[in-house]
Amino acid sequence: MTKSWKMKDLLLLALLGLVFGSIYLGGIAVWGVATAAAGPIGLDMVYGIWFMGATCAMYIIRKPGIAFAGEIMAALGEVVLGTPMGVSMLLGASIQGAGCELAFLVTGYKKYNLWTLILSGCIAALFTFIYNYIYYNYSSYALPMLGIMLCVRLLSAALFSGVFSKIIGDGLVKTGALSSFAIGQA
Repeated sequence: MTKSWKMKDLLLLALLGLVFGSIYLGGIAVWGVATAAAGPIGLDMVYGIWFMGATCAMYIIRKPGIAFAGEIMAALGEVVLGTPMGVSMLLGASIQGAGCELAFLVTGYKKYNLWTLILSGCIAALFTFIYNYIYYNYSSYALPMLGIMLCVRLLSAALFSGVFSKIIGDGLVKTGALSSFAIGQA
């Protein structure tokens, strides 16, 4: 497997960016409903949605830097589609992408199984929790609440960026559309 990016990788990243940008944009509405129902834990219940662009792109393309770039492209897709969050969300996307990328880096970019996808999302969940602690003043929450929020965010990350990204990637492989990518040759 070559580690250099090809034009087809960039084109797929752009396409995935628009797809996941749309999903992320829809996730904002889901976040609102979840927060109305569960309070501050609502965001953590759905936070894993925002790691899927990174993990799904890496699961399909399997080259260094793809998880980070996949998250940035998804955030750009969300911006292009009109997110109310604005371009400031690119900082959050960078943190999410770096967290997702780290899991693949520690495996030497050799493991692309469910557990690595889950680890990828969970590292991103930890990174974003630290960022949110600072940016959104999570220090105002009691320690038990913070523990619950973190556990729920980790579960969300495992489900969305781990399980669902694998299901999406495996489903796309079955169509034959990814036969020229690493996932289609595995």
